[in-house]
Amino acid sequence: MHGYAIMKELEERFAIPTPSAGVIYPTLASLRRTGLIEVVGSGKREKKTYRITEKGLEYLKEHEGEVKEIIHKMEIYKEFRELGGNELVKAFRLFFEKFDELNDDQKAELSKVIKDCAKRIRFIVEFGERL
Repeated sequence: MHGYAIMKELEERFAIPTPSAGVIYPTLASLRRTGLIEVVGSGKREKKTYRITEKGLEYLKEHEGEVKEIIHKMEIYKEFRELGGNELVKAFRLFFEKFDELNDDQKAELSKVIKDCAKRIRFIVEFGERL
């Protein structure tokens, strides 16, 4: 795959925002320097196509448990976002962007909502029931 395809694959597979080029390309360069991946060709517009090397496959095998744990956590994160986590992320982003514009009454009401939401989540997770 080329870098952009890797970014899109991560976004689709784990329902995360598209990783930035500023994260992906330095990571690919580092993996290439350590011999874990190699460039196998260039496509349109000089896009480099990467593949894992034997050394990379050995590294993955040696760290199989860690890789599985990371993938499992990413799958949980994907499901969290599908259960409504996206809405929470958007709401908290707006909260932080507009915080300085909120009056004391709004902050007090938000405090109640946040505390109630946290309490309800803990109760459902701990006891599997609704309040």
